[in-house]
Amino acid sequence: MITWDNFYMFALPAVALWCAGAVVALTSRKRSNAAILLTLSGILLFAAYIAGFWISLQRPPLRTMGETRLWYSFFMGISGLVTYLFWKYRWILAFSAVAGGVFALLNILEPEIHDRTLMPALQSFWFVPHVTVYMFSYSVLGCAFIIACMGMFRHRENYLEAADKLVYTGMAFLTAGMLTGAIWAKAAWGHYWSWDPKETWAAVTWAGYLLYMHLRILRRARPRVLYGILVASFVSLQICWYGVNYLPSARQSVHSYNRT
Repeated sequence: MITWDNFYMFALPAVALWCAGAVVALTSRKRSNAAILLTLSGILLFAAYIAGFWISLQRPPLRTMGETRLWYSFFMGISGLVTYLFWKYRWILAFSAVAGGVFALLNILEPEIHDRTLMPALQSFWFVPHVTVYMFSYSVLGCAFIIACMGMFRHRENYLEAADKLVYTGMAFLTAGMLTGAIWAKAAWGHYWSWDPKETWAAVTWAGYLLYMHLRILRRARPRVLYGILVASFVSLQICWYGVNYLPSARQSVHSYNRT
């Protein structure tokens, strides 16, 4: 049976593989098959743990903050690899390995208690697609954030081209996550939207990325402004994901089950 007690046995080798892939990518002048294989191996290790943990819990591992961090590490590895495959940025695997590794380390240092039950609100068809779509969008937008940070220090035109594709993809999944969440909310609580703290910050995040997309289409903003919007939007995303849990207003939030 796979539990949180076994997590380090999968996470540490996976992160080590990601780091090894990142080092190989950084030291190669062209796209490295070895870096791709090492990163993919780490992703598959994470996938094996998630599958085993899912079977062990007899429910999707998507309920708690620790479980969403698990998916974020997994999707961060995928998003970093896809970005490397398409745009060949040698440094992207290093950043995705660090981001995924940090969240994995948090789960090792702060193990959480889990049971096999889900509260009634979570026993919905929309539970799995809503959370997984959100986590994937977070990881894709995380790669856009990394590119924005690099662009703030040294702008290259292809950075914005890559950021565009990542933001468009991330926004598509983010919007799908918001829509499935609204449908789920209607079934669980009787309304599509309530301006709950988490929903409010989700709207702020969505609006930030939408602003970036409009400015890029109209071409009325300098690169540094665009990078700044991406950074600010990603910070808003972090507040939406877990930052709202520390706000006093979150105590009455319908999303309070995400706090543990």
